[in-house]
Amino acid sequence: MSIRVGIFGYGNLGKGVEAAIRQNSDMTLAAVFTRRNPATLKIQTEGVPVLNIVKAEDMVDEIDVLILCGGSATDLPSQTPEMVKLFNVIDSYDTHAKIPLHFENVNNEAQKSGKVGIISVGWDPGMFSLNRLYASAVLSEGKDYTFWGKGVSQGHSDAIRRVEGVLDGKQYTIPTESALEAVRSGAEPELTTRQKLIRECFVVAEEGADKARIEQEIKTMPNYFADYDTTVHFITKEELEKNHSGIPHGGFVIRSGKTGFNKEHNHIIEYSLKLDSNPEFTASVLVAYARAAYRLNSEGVSGCKTVLDIPPAYLSQKSDSELRKELL
Repeated sequence: MSIRVGIFGYGNLGKGVEAAIRQNSDMTLAAVFTRRNPATLKIQTEGVPVLNIVKAEDMVDEIDVLILCGGSATDLPSQTPEMVKLFNVIDSYDTHAKIPLHFENVNNEAQKSGKVGIISVGWDPGMFSLNRLYASAVLSEGKDYTFWGKGVSQGHSDAIRRVEGVLDGKQYTIPTESALEAVRSGAEPELTTRQKLIRECFVVAEEGADKARIEQEIKTMPNYFADYDTTVHFITKEELEKNHSGIPHGGFVIRSGKTGFNKEHNHIIEYSLKLDSNPEFTASVLVAYARAAYRLNSEGVSGCKTVLDIPPAYLSQKSDSELRKELL
């Protein structure tokens, strides 16, 4: 049976989910929900209904898993708990400091509805989270380091665009080379977030907007920019489209650890990503976890989960015997 997937929100991430579904033979796109006028939205899959988000509740019997493609700043905190009342859901909530609260809110509703909600799915949180867990479990004596970039952060760019007076914007996360080299050497330096990363913002402001206020509001935004050295550049819409139209990203998770009776041997575990398209890669992770949500709920499981709770085999189209034969 094909897993019927719905897309809730059709921006860059939603488009990526639609593309990823095509690459997974056990899935079909059942519907796309949008806040825009559905008549003005053209998707790439023929014969699939495009509906206003208020129509989602009418499609409960037609959708096995709903993938939520909104932003973490204002959309997902309310959408995920609301939609898990009706559907198995996946989201990419990425405000790290607030994940425990988001988990609690989603879990309360998922337990009552009997659905599965897998939150904070993507590459960080997500794939990077898994690698931090694996590496720290293997090298119990050591330190974790995470570097993001260079690349465009969708969540941080979305947060910029929510600032009053901002028409559009992109935010680049850039690792500090000296910090990266120190970690790879095994020196296990103590690094603040400010020492590890730089945030660079390119902002298109509304005509007549108070640019000084916008810059100050961005630089002091908690959970996004306040803990980093942040540079804000004001540019034109044309400059943004010409020079910043792509959405690349990537980063590194590094565990530096020691083994031996006297901790005499050093080890480095490094996991890296280099992504041409941040939303398309994130969407591919979301789709894999949609398969897991469907399988778990089919087995009678309910409640909120994260990537740390999901057996790896539940992500794959392949059978357990195939995975043992091909990957072990």
